Order: sequence, then C-alpha cells, then structure tokens
Amino acid sequence: MAKYWKSLFALSGITLVLSACQSVDTMRLKAVKENAKTQSNALVYCAGTHDCEFERLDKTIIIDAKSGRLNKQAKQANIVRLNAKSLSQPNALYLSVAPGPHELVVRFYPISRDKAEVLHLFHRFQANQAYTLKMYRQRNTKANSLLKTSAPEPLCVDLMQNKKTIRRFCKPYNVQTGIAEFVERKI
Repeated sequence: MAKYWKSLFALSGITLVLSACQSVDTMRLKAVKENAKTQSNALVYCAGTHDCEFERLDKTIIIDAKSGRLNKQAKQANIVRLNAKSLSQPNALYLSVAPGPHELVVRFYPISRDKAEVLHLFHRFQANQAYTLKMYRQRNTKANSLLKTSAPEPLCVDLMQNKKTIRRFCKPYNVQTGIAEFVERKI
C-alpha cells in the first residue's frame, strides 16, 4: 500500500511541476508587448481543427514535436503570441512574423493528438497582414465508383490573407499506397 501512495505522490508532484511550467510560459507570453520592430509584422493564426501547433519558423523550433512544449528559442526570438487564456486551450498560440519569405511547418491534429498532419509552407508574408491556416476535409458530392467513395475525402488547408483564400493545399488519399502529401491546388 505504501508503494501505491509513493507512486501517486510522485505522479502528483510531476503533474504539479509541469502545470507550473506551463503557467510560467503563459505569464511570459501574456507579458509580450509589440515594439517598433514587431509592430508591422504579419500575424499567422491556425484554425479548423481542435488543435494545431506551429512546429518551426525557418530554423527556429517553436513547439517541440516530442514534448509538446514551447521552445526556449521561440520565446527569445519574440515570435510567439498568446491567443487564449492559457496554453492548455486549443489553438492557443499565433505567430508574429517579420515580413518576407519564410518556411513555416505546422502540425494539424484533425482526428486525435496521436496522428499529426504536417504542412510545410513556403510563403512571402507581407507587413501588417493577418494570415490564417485553416484545415478542413473537402467533401465530394459527385457520385463515383465504389472504390473512390470508400476512400477518405482529402484534407485541405487554406492559407487565408485577411479572410480571403490565397493558396490551397490538399492531401488526397492514394487508394493504392495509402500515402499522401499536401499538394498545392489552383484556386
């Protein structure tokens, strides 16, 4: 019985420490203020799924893929902003990105936290613009063969600039291999 209580106490302690770390991160992000250098940055949001994470901007890791924690480099680079009351809420973060060309890697979780869909985006972000990466499943209303209708409908991500879709990426399901990548489609 003593072994049980020790394990429970240790687990409670670890949980308390992790939530304290998350609270410190939340407080630091709430304290971030725009300055003259970041005032004209582009803002990049995530939407459409219960949760998505910004993995990397250029070479700066934002959210670690294994731990799910906000990286120290991202905090120091002053690119992460809080969009919710705490980090535990869905889609809690957004980015403040300097204008210009950037590589952005985003992990979407359309079904569960066990399976991420990863989008690599190369884009020239413009100053003072708001961008949203919105994931959705493209519904097919056409009658097709039984084989085509049994395959999952493609996942798509729209890159929206001030609520106007400017780019679209879809990941069609390959019936033969079961493997697919996001491919840009014409709008």
